[in-house]
Amino acid sequence: MKTAETSGYAAALEFLYGLQLFGANFGLENTRRLAALAGNPEANLRFIHVAGTNGKGSTCAMLESIYRAAGLRVGLFTSPHLVSFRERIQVNRQLIPENEVVRLVAELRAGLERQTHPTGGHTIQPTLFEFATVMALKFFAAQHCELVIWETGLGGRLDATNIVTPLASVITNIGLDHQQWLGETLASIAAEKAGIIKPGVPVVTATEAPEALAVLKRMAQEQNAPLTEVTAHTVESRLGESLAPPLLGEHQRQNAALAVATVEVLQKNIPVPAESLHAGLATLDWPGRLQLVRRPGGQQILLDGAHNADGAHALRSALERHFTAIRPVFILGALADKNWPDICRLLAPLADTILTVPVASKRTADAAALAQAFRNANPGAAVQSRESFAAALNASQEAPFIVITGSLYLIGEALEHLGLAPGHAAERGLNEWSAAAVTDKNAAQ
Repeated sequence: MKTAETSGYAAALEFLYGLQLFGANFGLENTRRLAALAGNPEANLRFIHVAGTNGKGSTCAMLESIYRAAGLRVGLFTSPHLVSFRERIQVNRQLIPENEVVRLVAELRAGLERQTHPTGGHTIQPTLFEFATVMALKFFAAQHCELVIWETGLGGRLDATNIVTPLASVITNIGLDHQQWLGETLASIAAEKAGIIKPGVPVVTATEAPEALAVLKRMAQEQNAPLTEVTAHTVESRLGESLAPPLLGEHQRQNAALAVATVEVLQKNIPVPAESLHAGLATLDWPGRLQLVRRPGGQQILLDGAHNADGAHALRSALERHFTAIRPVFILGALADKNWPDICRLLAPLADTILTVPVASKRTADAAALAQAFRNANPGAAVQSRESFAAALNASQEAPFIVITGSLYLIGEALEHLGLAPGHAAERGLNEWSAAAVTDKNAAQ
């Protein structure tokens, strides 16, 4: 039996689904206007703004855990969600309650309706991400958050999150992803990510690609923003023997070093004792990123949302370093707008049995095409496409070690299917989006 609260939440989700019709808008005007209707809650908050190609979510989770361990009330805004929309907006790692989602949707919706144009329609037509961004701002302000860890959605310069002026701007790395929106070269992508750099606001980056780093250095200099670089050579000096996250993979050590460097840069603004730094990293929880699950009977499942070539490189390195005793069975699904041929090429040599599946998304890559890419890269492997993730998992029930990868969408489905997260299949659909063309007006923002 549905309660008024659950039915109200369902109605709020239905409204959010309706916003998907407006795609993804690259520009700041809608978000600024919607935030103004909400009373500009960002003016009363402090932010660490995080952009980059890979590692944004992990770095945000590390920063949140460190500052929470230091006693702060910390807001966390990330995307996409794995299972529930509520994952996107958290305070001290507690998901925003359903009733708060209902309240915020109603308040912002009422504000939009008051802005109805005389000729019909709203003067502001926010996208889902723009609306969620302002929902988060209102919630964090109402919760009196002392710091907000603020992840970009796509890019940086024209991303809805870029209406804030943070205490620090963090750029994890620059790789080839979302080229259709951000540009075909590392330099063009770097210019979009570096759009979060603000005058005089310190920048911390783990970007090492020379072409991209040159852009970051130039733009930081133009903004008189002090730049701190975290390189592969400085990771060990920052982390040492005892300061490391529980997440697998050398790339997570680099993300941890980036988080530590950010804390160091802001130490005068927000002091963090050494013990809080250690405790924050040691107690980190961030599902779906090289997450190892042991099932009854001894089967091990590794879940990793590697969705581009750099992510596949990181997964491959982790498998070659930590899982050498047995070759895994791969279950892989990907989105069609990702560079799935390279993902398949990079991962194919690591498995003798590979099952490809569609992702529960209208943007899914064809499972048969994925399978053919794997056959081309590893002709000796047993490769099959399956009609669903459930079918692939069922076919692998005797395998001692399974790797599920290729998309965070697939990881969300796996977490539900494995009973590791409550079922919210309807909410996973809120990750869907299609980008509108960038207009001259947006590009000028």
